[in-house]
Amino acid sequence: MQTLTQTGQILLVFLLQDQGTVSYLLVFVPFVLFLELPLYFISWLGIFRYITRDTYEIPFILPSAPRVTCAITCYAEGKAVQNTVISLLEQTYPGHIEIIAMVDGVQKNQATYQALRDLIPRISSYPRRSFIIIPKIQRGGRVSSLNAGLSRASGEVFLALDGDTSFDNQMVHRSALHFQNDNVVAVTGPMRVRNAKKSLVTRLQSLEYMLSLQVGKLGLTNLNVINNIPGAFGIFRKSFLQKIGGWNTGTAEDLDLTLRIKQYQRRYPQLRIEYEAGAVSHTDAPEKFSDFLRQRLRWDGDLWYTYSNKHRLGISAAIMGWGNFLFILWYGILFQIVMPFTIVLYTIYMAITQPLPFFLASMVLVYLFYFCLILVQFVLYLAVLSDRKWEDCNAFLVLPIYPLFLFIARLWSAVALLNQMFNKGHLDSAMAPWWVLKKGKQ
Repeated sequence: MQTLTQTGQILLVFLLQDQGTVSYLLVFVPFVLFLELPLYFISWLGIFRYITRDTYEIPFILPSAPRVTCAITCYAEGKAVQNTVISLLEQTYPGHIEIIAMVDGVQKNQATYQALRDLIPRISSYPRRSFIIIPKIQRGGRVSSLNAGLSRASGEVFLALDGDTSFDNQMVHRSALHFQNDNVVAVTGPMRVRNAKKSLVTRLQSLEYMLSLQVGKLGLTNLNVINNIPGAFGIFRKSFLQKIGGWNTGTAEDLDLTLRIKQYQRRYPQLRIEYEAGAVSHTDAPEKFSDFLRQRLRWDGDLWYTYSNKHRLGISAAIMGWGNFLFILWYGILFQIVMPFTIVLYTIYMAITQPLPFFLASMVLVYLFYFCLILVQFVLYLAVLSDRKWEDCNAFLVLPIYPLFLFIARLWSAVALLNQMFNKGHLDSAMAPWWVLKKGKQ
């Protein structure tokens, strides 16, 4: 009780006395100001740019409907894969949609294969839709499946999709609009958490997807520096995808492909990766906290593998241009790799060197700082971007604990990075068999 009283007194000093606040900010602000705040400002500018475009620019009408190929990577989804295929069959897009389902390791994946075969009689009832199943006998992993789909694709626009992802029915139409600009080579859109109400962890991830995959990417598209095209939902100009050789072996194939696209932008600065707010996909997030940690162990560890192994020579201004280079240096290296360790060291330093009341007061101020930023971000998202406002309002329930969730995620990110550095965590991935990962670039 005495500790809590002292903590409250210290907080009052911080908040009510200028000298106390300034002295604390001199300790706390430097690594936050230069790594965190710019991301929020870029996101907010992106929202205001979106408002301007939506209000004053004349909507672009699709003069033609190019053939589109939707390649679905399938592995152990069972009957759930039918939802993905049906959501593509029911698209409002007036052109032809070719759906290719690649079943990886079909002999051990008969449930998914049979679920796809059960859909064949229904295809004829959908005009301008075709359906191809590629049963891959030997399991080769996600990259192998995507390249198999790319080799069979006949569409001008190529969508790389997961077998457990579904889509709003205007997704293809809104995505195809961007490819009327010959300089656009890739498009991504918002991903929503389909099972958001299942648990506290899914609710928190749903809020994370709203603020990072929607608000964040909307800001980045205006600078033409989108950081990643998600593996579960990527939209590409097929001719360009073939030009750069499709997907490469190894895990983190989505970030790898995004970086390889960026490495063309020094020579061809007109190339663009764009974000389409109306191309909405839905996916399931881990429902248990342990499953969430396992997922992020792979995701965050893959960052180190990609930046330090596969692309250590390609991240330079001479190859990808100054804009992409500076952004990857800031966001990819400093924010995603350096900052988790900075937060860990800062927290340990404060806990060891400062009295407990001061440490607790510091953590409360850190919490309030992030809560205010997140609250502004979420209110802007809800007012401007959300097309399901009443549904998204549920996120207010978890908003107070979301800063704590982010703090834990960043601490865990440091663990994931260490696991990759010393244990080669990318070799322990469900994205491909071990022997495929082993033979890929180390």
